[in-house]
Amino acid sequence: MVQRMMPRIATIGMLFIAFTLGSVCGSVGTPHATAQLPGGLGNPLAAAGQLGSSIKEMEEHVSGLQKNLEALKKVPSVLTGK
Repeated sequence: MVQRMMPRIATIGMLFIAFTLGSVCGSVGTPHATAQLPGGLGNPLAAAGQLGSSIKEMEEHVSGLQKNLEALKKVPSVLTGK
């Protein structure tokens, strides 16, 4: 019984050691990713500030488009004279 378990224990041990060495070597050899954003936007607060200003600009554009749409809705009534 002991003679059957030794090869299994050795195989499991070698697989565990190979997995451990692979993960250690992989984590040591891989550089950490960093964002390379233009204008120093690597700062999360700066990115949030830019997002806020972009949303404000989008709201202004939407408001302008809604005004244009209202003007376009008036055109058929002006053309037909109703």
